[in-house]
Amino acid sequence: MDVSLILKIAGVGVLVSVMVAILNKSGRDEQAMLVTVAGILVVMLMLVQEIGALFESVQTIFGF
Repeated sequence: MDVSLILKIAGVGVLVSVMVAILNKSGRDEQAMLVTVAGILVVMLMLVQEIGALFESVQTIFGF
């Protein structure tokens, strides 16, 4: 795990928060909620890929 993953997650967070603030100001609360959920899903997918790489490296180290 390197710093680029943390920066990607922070970038997604900033982008989602700006979009949610704009949508809330314009009165589109439902779309703001959907953008929040989509942002969470994007971050979860990024983390699942990293966790998969971690399990693969553990398998190669211990020879499972």
